[in-house]
Amino acid sequence: MLESGLVTSKSVSAIAAKNIGLYSIAGMMFWLVGYNLAYGIPEGGYIGSFSIWTDGSALADGYSASSDWFFQMVFCATTASIVSGTLAERIKIWPFFLFTAILTGIIYPITMGWQWGGGWLSVAGFSDFAGSTLVHAAGGAAALAGAIILGPRLGRFDGGKLITFASSSIPLATAGTFILWFGWFGFNGGSQLAMGTFDDINAIGTIYINTNLAACAGVMACAVVTRLWKGKTDVVMMLNGALGGLVAITAEPLMPTPGLAIAIGAVGGLVVIIGTEVLTKLKIDDVVGAIPVHLLAGIFGTLAVPLSNSDTNFGTQLLGTASVVAAVFVVSYIIWMIMNATIGIRLSDEAQKEGTDIVETGVIAYSIRD
Repeated sequence: MLESGLVTSKSVSAIAAKNIGLYSIAGMMFWLVGYNLAYGIPEGGYIGSFSIWTDGSALADGYSASSDWFFQMVFCATTASIVSGTLAERIKIWPFFLFTAILTGIIYPITMGWQWGGGWLSVAGFSDFAGSTLVHAAGGAAALAGAIILGPRLGRFDGGKLITFASSSIPLATAGTFILWFGWFGFNGGSQLAMGTFDDINAIGTIYINTNLAACAGVMACAVVTRLWKGKTDVVMMLNGALGGLVAITAEPLMPTPGLAIAIGAVGGLVVIIGTEVLTKLKIDDVVGAIPVHLLAGIFGTLAVPLSNSDTNFGTQLLGTASVVAAVFVVSYIIWMIMNATIGIRLSDEAQKEGTDIVETGVIAYSIRD
């Protein structure tokens, strides 16, 4: 809903197709190979088994294989959804589906397993409670690699000047943001991975509070700064500010005080503003702002963990963040480059003018279009 609202009215059906497709692909690929790649890692190792997951044997004792598989599968699909929004309106659907299969079946499970699967980052002491780096920055890195190879939408930059494209529906984008905000309570609260004791339930409640406060702070930081800087209260930046605050707090939503959670969320929102400006200067077209929201705010949130968690340190957090981001970016860049040189990933100028809805899906989302 967020992506559909932020793209132009010629690309809404294609976004719907990509999102239901990527979730389905992630579900199958994480079952086929991804789960064992992530959880079959020898302690302190780098990669698990390529065998098909059947009984959850790769899991540590004491966890339910079925529930954990489902929980982790949705994290996996989230990583792919980040890529979808960035590359919207000029990428072909089936090359995107192919990349999604590789990302969710191989790339994401391997790097995620370095920490959550007991791999080398876990042994090193890296901490990422619910995936600021492992999920969000990883998805943002894959998106950045794709955006560089794919190039901007037709007419997005004119002589270095950014040309504004009208979003199809700001109310739809706002509804999508609220749904994401609500879903984040499952994202972060569920990462406690237990609710059988009073301490667990209390911890989940604390996570809810800090998660909500960070999102609120991200919204208002973007509202204030855009008003003071641009003279307008930018609602799209407010929506992304909420997400930037959520991404930033995700690495450690339990340990911060409420005041610190507000500060982390506010900085997450500011990171989104700065990151958006930097991408514009570099002429990198990110349709929904996913790179600033997920990659940059994710990096910041992970590096901020030592502010509240004394069991971590900046050096280890930097090592983990740099390793995951670099690995995902480099591998994704190579895959995008190979795909671009062979099957092609970019729609023609004529197809972009006509719209991805017509060209890629044959379904027109709105009777009145740009």
